[in-house]
Amino acid sequence: MNTSNEQWYESSFIKSSYPDFRNLPWDVPFTTWDASICSSLVTVPTGVSRHPVLFVNFDGDIYALKQMPGSSAQIEYNLLTEIEKARLPAVTPVGYIYTPLLNNNSSILITRYLERSIPFRNLFVQKHLMNYRKYLLDAIAGLLVQIHLGGIYWGDCSLSNTLFRRDAGALSAYLVDAETAEVSPDFSPTMRHHELEIMEDNINAELEDITIRNIIHKDDLHSYPGAYIRLRYQALWEEVTQEEYIKKDEHYRINDRIRALNSLGYSISNIELHDTDLGDQLRVRIVVSDRNFHRDQLFGLTGLDMEEGQAQIVMNEIHELKATLSRDKGSEVPMSVAAHHWLTQLYEPIQGIIQSEAGESVDSAELYCHILEHKWYLSEEVKHDVGHANAVQDYLANFRLGNRL
Repeated sequence: MNTSNEQWYESSFIKSSYPDFRNLPWDVPFTTWDASICSSLVTVPTGVSRHPVLFVNFDGDIYALKQMPGSSAQIEYNLLTEIEKARLPAVTPVGYIYTPLLNNNSSILITRYLERSIPFRNLFVQKHLMNYRKYLLDAIAGLLVQIHLGGIYWGDCSLSNTLFRRDAGALSAYLVDAETAEVSPDFSPTMRHHELEIMEDNINAELEDITIRNIIHKDDLHSYPGAYIRLRYQALWEEVTQEEYIKKDEHYRINDRIRALNSLGYSISNIELHDTDLGDQLRVRIVVSDRNFHRDQLFGLTGLDMEEGQAQIVMNEIHELKATLSRDKGSEVPMSVAAHHWLTQLYEPIQGIIQSEAGESVDSAELYCHILEHKWYLSEEVKHDVGHANAVQDYLANFRLGNRL
């Protein structure tokens, strides 16, 4: 890199835990990069973007580079950093680079590529993903609730600005484009209403576009997708933010409410108790934080990082195993012991079989959840537990992996 390039590179910022990206051809216009200019370039599934986006591979890790005007990359990097601090589902910010050589002072936003992610159009183009379509709208509603609880106004919610991951047979949604986002701790109902209006317009237009292009038949879509998301959003928002009134001797109901929120994946950040004009009643407000309750539990016990829905299924299995081990031993077995037993005696051996049959590129956590579901069906048929080994062998023998992963 020449001296002038060094000067503008020094005004950029890259997190210390990532490559410095200095060996990329920054002295060549970004939109002209190809394999002959940049050997690190890779092709990955991606959606529609208003800005040029390229992907590079550094030591097996893939990064997205998005060219933006002026200092926009730094602004979006700062917003994504705030979203990351709030532990909200979004792409991971890596850094930004100023490139005055391109289009009169452009900048490049660098983020981690979201592994195992699916752009929404792939759900309609690839036949083996068709079963996931019905979860698309619910995933968007859940994502909007999460970011609003985190004090983030998105400003441009759309399917093109979202990536999806398979999550225990459903979908989890991740925010990709934060260019129009704002940090707003005092999130007003008016802002939420405006957000939902933008969402409805964007999503209705996008899904109408893919029907016009004959990618799917109109009958394959919900009749009013934007309105459906709004209703799902409102129901979930009310469930998560509602206040309750309890008698002063009914504190057990607080625990019931916490359990209900945890079952939805939400962690609790604060519990507020307020006296009321009715002397024997309290007003209870439970404040939720992120939607990683089971994910955090599983990571703390095993070091495995899964989607929230996957983690909930696995944690249920670990709880069941804990009860079985405690019964067999005749004394209470700690959760950590049950989790270690599950990891070494069940999960890791099954992963070994899966990888030997399908390779390491499969979504192993998602496949494990499919196998657990398959085990349940097999056990129901014969009215006894068929065991994990029989379930995994029967699954691999009877399902084409390419159609299920």
